[in-house]
Amino acid sequence: MIIDSQENITVLTQEKVSLNTFLENFKKALPGVEKNHLILNLLSLTKVSANDLMEFLEFSRKHKQANKSFVLVANAVDFDKVHIELSVAPTLKEAYDVIEIEDIERDLDF
Repeated sequence: MIIDSQENITVLTQEKVSLNTFLENFKKALPGVEKNHLILNLLSLTKVSANDLMEFLEFSRKHKQANKSFVLVANAVDFDKVHIELSVAPTLKEAYDVIEIEDIERDLDF
């Protein structure tokens, strides 16, 4: 797993693995990065469904309760079917934008 931290944002990427392997590696990496905003780069997964992303829902909830953003990057998913509590972006650039917007919302107490 590639872990790239810049300021208070960490991007986790793993190439050419299954979703289950990515999830296992993410769980191992989480203790070292859980204080940052997280972007999980799933772009290497060509077959990922909205149901598959539900595996990350509890992590997302806990992270957001700690006032941190948790964004999944996936472009092979039907965005209309993604659970409303999950933040999913089709590109890394848009994931950074989501974090910026969520930071503003937290500052304004939304």
